[in-house]
Amino acid sequence: MRGRDKSMAQRLVVWLTATLTCFWLAATGLGAYVMQEEFGEIFDSALEETAARLLPLVVDDLFQRSDDQGPLNFQQAAPLSEEEYVTYQVRDASGKVLMHSHDQAREPFNAPLKSGFWDGDGHRVYTLAAISNTIFIQVADPLGHRREALREGAAALLLPLFLLVPGSVLLVWLIVRRVMAPVEDLRAAIGVKDSGNLADMSVDALPRELQPIVLSVNALLARLRTALDAEREFTANSAHELRTPLAGALAQTEVLIALLGDGPARDRARQVEHALTRLAGLTEKLLQLSRAEAGIGAADRAIDLLPVIDLVVTDFRRRMDDPGRLEVLRAPDARLFEPADPDAFAIVLRNLVENAIRHGASDEPITLRIEEGATMSIANGGPVLATEELAAIRRRFGRGRTQAPGSGLGLSIVERLLQQMNAELVLSSPASGRDSGFEARIRFLHRAAAVMAGG
Repeated sequence: MRGRDKSMAQRLVVWLTATLTCFWLAATGLGAYVMQEEFGEIFDSALEETAARLLPLVVDDLFQRSDDQGPLNFQQAAPLSEEEYVTYQVRDASGKVLMHSHDQAREPFNAPLKSGFWDGDGHRVYTLAAISNTIFIQVADPLGHRREALREGAAALLLPLFLLVPGSVLLVWLIVRRVMAPVEDLRAAIGVKDSGNLADMSVDALPRELQPIVLSVNALLARLRTALDAEREFTANSAHELRTPLAGALAQTEVLIALLGDGPARDRARQVEHALTRLAGLTEKLLQLSRAEAGIGAADRAIDLLPVIDLVVTDFRRRMDDPGRLEVLRAPDARLFEPADPDAFAIVLRNLVENAIRHGASDEPITLRIEEGATMSIANGGPVLATEELAAIRRRFGRGRTQAPGSGLGLSIVERLLQQMNAELVLSSPASGRDSGFEARIRFLHRAAAVMAGG
């Protein structure tokens, strides 16, 4: 995952956990360093104390034994343990071993016969002189013993880290999630705003740091509402102003045709009537497209669209020569309860049914099917369309291989309005369950729960 794709919560969890781990490792390293110094002092003190305690005993024993005796193993009769951490040797000025601990060989230490500490051969040796530097007692401590103690102490400090890291990840995640909850709520609230949901957002429940953002968004929404209302009002007024003179011109042309007798003048009048009819149809489509561009499709509340379907179907059947050709099939559990403007949905349905009547085979039925899952389809008969033709009719002013009248704007209007309703249009040929024909399928995509709850 790229860095810019990570959420703020993920970054906070990663950085806080990494920082906490680094601090713990630094504290462990510092603790190990302090333990090393303290262990060194403790072990050195033990060597000095051991040498000081042994010295009187060794001197007294040496004065009581004969000179021809070999090196005495001081604990030979009753060894204290299998292995001693502290061993010692008593040597004379020539370096000869006069006495040693039971776990120590007869070979003398490599340490010089000089009071003080010496490191070598894996041991730290403390030498103490007595009787005018004629007798030396050397006490040795293995350096491995010290390193083992340091390792065990450092491990005791590091062991909690294996529990601390996953525990801190969980704890930091819970804290960050709680703290970031208002940000997530604000993101979700802004995400559902569109041309159909421009209501102001509440700032009462938000932290002080986020309130200026909400106030700015509310100001932007207010300006957008004003602009859309002005555009919609202009579109409605334009539609009224354009329809009235066109309707008047058509009416006058029809009167003129009725007054004229057969002849060239009447034929010209019929051509004018045909041109005005086409102009009226094109004007109607352009006005619908303008309304679609103005964003009339979406709504902030879900409504039942089934009555709209019944109304549009009833209107078409009244104007059709064969009303039974338009069939409506509805699944038992089918429902269309969606956040959509009823007028915009009626425009979508009218365009699709009108296309099916104009371009479909006149001897085959037009099937409007309402299915489960917020899906509906309109299918008609006719030749199979290639993939290129399906793509062409989606384009604005695009038309397939047809001689039927039309502007090529119907599907553009439908797709624009469906986008605002959070729905998609799928075109296929042949139609489902047929060997030929054409089908337009509408599938509503469920919005955020907050918008759906508004219904």
